[in-house]
Amino acid sequence: MEFQFTERETAFEAEVEKFLKAALPEDWPEHARQWPGGYGALEPESKEAKKIAGEFNQKLVEKGWTTISWPKAFGGKAYSNMEQAIFDERMSYYHAPAFSIATGIAGPTILKFGTDENKQDWLPKIANKEIEMWLGYSEPNAGSDLAGIQTTAVRDGDAYIINGQKTWSTKAHTADCAWLIARTDPQGHRHKSISLFVVDNQTPGITIRPLNNILGIHSFNEVFFDNVRVPRRNLIGQENMGFYYLMTALDFERLMVGVGAFKRGLERLTGFVRQAERDGSPLGRNAAVRQRLADIAVRIEVAYLFFWRTASMLDKGLVPSVESSALKLVTTELSRKLADVYMEVLGPYGQLLRDEDGAPFNGLAPRGYLDCISATIGAGTSEIQRNIISMRGLGLPAR
Repeated sequence: MEFQFTERETAFEAEVEKFLKAALPEDWPEHARQWPGGYGALEPESKEAKKIAGEFNQKLVEKGWTTISWPKAFGGKAYSNMEQAIFDERMSYYHAPAFSIATGIAGPTILKFGTDENKQDWLPKIANKEIEMWLGYSEPNAGSDLAGIQTTAVRDGDAYIINGQKTWSTKAHTADCAWLIARTDPQGHRHKSISLFVVDNQTPGITIRPLNNILGIHSFNEVFFDNVRVPRRNLIGQENMGFYYLMTALDFERLMVGVGAFKRGLERLTGFVRQAERDGSPLGRNAAVRQRLADIAVRIEVAYLFFWRTASMLDKGLVPSVESSALKLVTTELSRKLADVYMEVLGPYGQLLRDEDGAPFNGLAPRGYLDCISATIGAGTSEIQRNIISMRGLGLPAR
């Protein structure tokens, strides 16, 4: 299958390209230091990078590009899903600092399932980047099996009282609200007793504790809820329907794939082997090196195929449940494969960390080698994605 952009889509791609080159410093990827697919560095680390990111996000708001595929009535541009995909691809290629759970997961879910009150309360704030959210899904004993959550939300008049714990909560310490699932009917069916809420981080009874990741960066958290009182209007959609909303929200999350970052990563390594020498000859002439880079190039093309296909399906009104899992599986496995190739090609130099003399790409390789592990776990493990593909896509039995 081959995807050809229309004239409008081609023009839009060029517009996004021009905007990004003007809005971001040429050396921004060095500031961002993000590994394709990884969860280790979703926030800029230095003060300078944070300042650049803040200014860039304001420019996105001014152009109305934070939610371009949303309906105009809710702050969007009513662009097609293919145009949204084009935008996302270019953004990831330039490592643009716009990763957002609010715009990428919560907003689309509210658009699909939220009440009119939900839409009025949250969509304008999300579109204007007034709030950011973190995912309150995983618990100490409920990760891949989210139907096993123990956090409860008990109705009390016009509010719910939430008690429980969430863990591996990315960006909870920097976000404004939790996009949270909790059990609202402890006696009900495990899939028909969960509800979805937006919970303000400043609500009394919430405690956020840091969890440093394998890179030594505070990206994760464990969050405790002790009699947290949440207004009833913060319930998204209908009570006890949250698990089904969650399945769609997970599809949205799995579509948040920065395929452009993989292409940029391959280009970076290809440029290196053209210049670096081994035994007096360019490293790029080594047959083993060429084979490994060619393998990555093919895998990236496959990832792009899944990416464009998913956008095309959305524009046709189809639900890419299986395709989103395939896209997630292909790209996160690619994240690990690319890291392996970086380390193989760079050899001992691939172990040099940031600011060490002679470190290629300022120490990105060992960072990526560690960070890529998270790619195959977050948003559903590779094993879970294979189960979804086998059952939903191939019609195989659950056991």
